[in-house]
Amino acid sequence: MAKPAVVIIGAGHNGLITAFYLAKAGYKPIVLERRETVGGAAITEEFHPGFKCSTLAHAMGPLAPELIRGMKLKRHGLEWIQAEPAVTALHPDGRCLPLYADTTKSAEAIANFSEKDARRYPEFQRTLHQVAGVLARTLTMTPPEIDSPSAGDIFKLLGTGRAFRKLGKKGMFRLLRWGPMAAADLVAEWFETELLRAVIAARGIFGTAMGPWSAGSSAVLLMRAASDPHPAGSASVPKGGMGALTQAMAAAATKAGAEIRTSAMVLHIAVKDGAVNSVVLKSGEELPASAIISNADPRRTLLELLDPVNLEPDFIVKLRNYRCVGTSAKVNLALIGLPQFIALKDAEDSNFLTGRLHIGPDIDYLERAFDHSKYGEFSSKPYLDVTLPTVSDASLAPEGKHVMSVYAQFAPYHLKNGGWNPKQREALGEAVVKTLAHYAPNLPSLIEKRQVITPLDLEQTYGLTGGHIFHGELALDQLFIMRPLLGWARYKTPIRGLYLCGSGTHPGDGLTGTSGMNAAREIIKDLKR
Repeated sequence: MAKPAVVIIGAGHNGLITAFYLAKAGYKPIVLERRETVGGAAITEEFHPGFKCSTLAHAMGPLAPELIRGMKLKRHGLEWIQAEPAVTALHPDGRCLPLYADTTKSAEAIANFSEKDARRYPEFQRTLHQVAGVLARTLTMTPPEIDSPSAGDIFKLLGTGRAFRKLGKKGMFRLLRWGPMAAADLVAEWFETELLRAVIAARGIFGTAMGPWSAGSSAVLLMRAASDPHPAGSASVPKGGMGALTQAMAAAATKAGAEIRTSAMVLHIAVKDGAVNSVVLKSGEELPASAIISNADPRRTLLELLDPVNLEPDFIVKLRNYRCVGTSAKVNLALIGLPQFIALKDAEDSNFLTGRLHIGPDIDYLERAFDHSKYGEFSSKPYLDVTLPTVSDASLAPEGKHVMSVYAQFAPYHLKNGGWNPKQREALGEAVVKTLAHYAPNLPSLIEKRQVITPLDLEQTYGLTGGHIFHGELALDQLFIMRPLLGWARYKTPIRGLYLCGSGTHPGDGLTGTSGMNAAREIIKDLKR
């Protein structure tokens, strides 16, 4: 019996992962990518002659270890650069706080700010690891059926329940209490140093429409800690930028038997008798398919590529209420030299530039940055997540020159006073550079080229509806069994043969690849039936 014809829409990392596993299972998936290169948000592009950068995502999730092994990514040329310290938080007064993978070294650095916090940090990291470890079990789990859970669903939930009970009374209470909390409250329970509080709390708001005082921001922090126990996140990157990762994934998928076509934009998913029938390309070509898997976000897939007449009205209403309005912008800088940060003036401090730099010195600073976005404005003093990839990988820029990659929050998709016109784009770029100049005064004189990517660009150029880098808001009511919608969290859709595999599905956070891996497992089960 012939295997079903399978088409995957989008060659982002989750789409490539799904293609790999389907090909390994004996199917011959065709991956269709609208842009001229694979990768989605994990790409390396030249934005100025001789200067290349991880255009969008600039740090790993981290990637699930089983994916690295299963896809044999190292055999396909992938090399890792592991930064140490992972994150360095900068303070306007010229001090810095480096956080290492080594808990002891982190505590020694924290002692320069507070002996009390230095003593508490190892305990916090252990506690976070234990509590988030329970959630880690759910990351690779397919969310259960709500109305009629299978025996497998119940078994997995029981396993999670046992892990929860092993936390003990105090640990169980912490997990239940921390989830709905504001990240600002969580860190305040442990530490007195504002800079330390801010760099940890920032992990709960990165890429979201939440400030540190927003309820539920701790849940995002815990979810991220489930895949990476470092309190402020790690800084692992591929040599050659994030595009090197997805190029290796594409090579692995192709070797397994998948076909990848770039510059192949899908305009329409055709449906017949409640099941997928084909995809129609912009070129006019129509590809018949028994199964179609979309790596695009849920709203783009189901409300744009699909004719809504094929969906029930109540489902459409729920999907239109699915929140996917982004608040992140990206600024990439081509520099003629290395910036001189006030806090990193000593020669031995140069290692600090290999990891991520955090700019957001206290909780109130982060909250004020968020406040601007509530009223349709971008922050004049944004929270920044910064990398200088050329410090570790000189291949990304001409000799002696550098690239700076900056995520800026908050920059709302819906910008008042004319929207994201060229003037507003440049104003955002100026605000980011001005903020950076407080920490590295010589930076403005080093800029050879500035690339500003607004949330509108994220939608129009990179296909992210609403400019949301995670395909939908990470919030308590849009996680696990409710991602993207309650009752539709198992990678299926109301259309037979149409599936989702992108970040709009569980667990849906960043470059971990777990959404694609989980989706592939469930789709293969379905196709075998």
